This record gives sequence, C-alpha cells and structure tokens, in this order.
Amino acid sequence: MNTILNVIWLVLSGIWLFLGYVLAGVLLCITIIGIPFGIAAFRIAIYALWPFGYTTVERRDAGAPSCVGNVLWLVLAGWWLALGHIVTGIALCVTIIGIPFGIANFKMVPLSLLPLGREIVPTDAPFASR
Repeated sequence: MNTILNVIWLVLSGIWLFLGYVLAGVLLCITIIGIPFGIAAFRIAIYALWPFGYTTVERRDAGAPSCVGNVLWLVLAGWWLALGHIVTGIALCVTIIGIPFGIANFKMVPLSLLPLGREIVPTDAPFASR
C-alpha cells in the first residue's frame, strides 16, 4: 500500500516538492554558512519525494549548534514552510481520496519547522539508530 501511495504522491505533488527543496538546498549551499541548512533542505527533499513508510526522529547526538540552527531556520523559513504544508494538508483532507496525502503533508510540518538534528527512518523501526 505504501508503494501505491508513494507513486501517486510522486506523480501529483512529490516531484514538485522535491525539486523545490533541492533548489533551496543548492541555493543555501552557495555560502559556507548555509551548508548545514542546505543539507537539511536536501533531507526534506528526500522525505518529500517518498513520504509513505518513513518517519522522522530526533537524533540523540545533535547538540547546541543544531538548536541554534533550528531557531534561525524557524525564524527565516521554517514557519512559512510549515504553514504551506498545513494549508495544503487541510485542502487535501477535504476529499476522501486526498486524506492520506493530507496526512503526509502534516507529517512534514515538524521536519519543515525544525529540520536540524532529525533523521528519516522507516516507520517499522522508528527507534532504531543508523
């Protein structure tokens, strides 16, 4: 079932989210200071490409720099991204067919708000460390 949902997601919206986050990641990686944020954008892009069957967990080894980076991300871009995912999720949940895709958008809200210090893991092993 996850594969079917992922293919439909990919065709309808996943490829556009992926391309948008990859473009943002490339632009962020132009400067030395933006590289951690660019890597976070690439991580979100991968998750936006294939969201069903995966979840995000906080990394235990993430320290104070990721906390400071998350505050910067939240102020500069995170709340806009989260708001976009919330609005899109609500719009998708209006129809019965769109409910799983709306839920996938809601799953991206925490990652788009605070992406540093998180990793993407399969849903069958959310507490397994890589």
